[in-house]
Amino acid sequence: MSFGRLERTLGAQPMSDINVTPLVDVMLVLVVIFIITAPLLASAIRLDLPKTDAAKSVEVPQFVTLVVDKSGQAFLNDKPVKLDELARKLTETAVQNPDTEVQLRADEAVPYGKVVEVMGVAQKAGLNRIGFVADPKPAARP
Repeated sequence: MSFGRLERTLGAQPMSDINVTPLVDVMLVLVVIFIITAPLLASAIRLDLPKTDAAKSVEVPQFVTLVVDKSGQAFLNDKPVKLDELARKLTETAVQNPDTEVQLRADEAVPYGKVVEVMGVAQKAGLNRIGFVADPKPAARP
């Protein structure tokens, strides 16, 4: 005869899985807090601002088109101009808005000196933002 238990049962096993229920609860609380506070952060103070002539509205930077054709003739906004008249008109434009961009389109046959001369007129007028406009090369077909 043997004394003791014949059956041996193992005791309770430790739980090896992560309990995510508290994590989900905390995350849901944070989401609710963010949902409630987000509109408060985005709200603006409503004001009726006074009117004045000194305040300027923010406008998109303007540009003028300056074209030099094969013969060296300059065109300002598609109208032919001589260099002295070009200087006067560009100076007027610079006085109105010094951030005006000059979009320079020059024919590839125009001598470099003529292009530099026209650029010099624009810079003397006070317009320092000069963009060179070119056509893209056609894609090579295989």
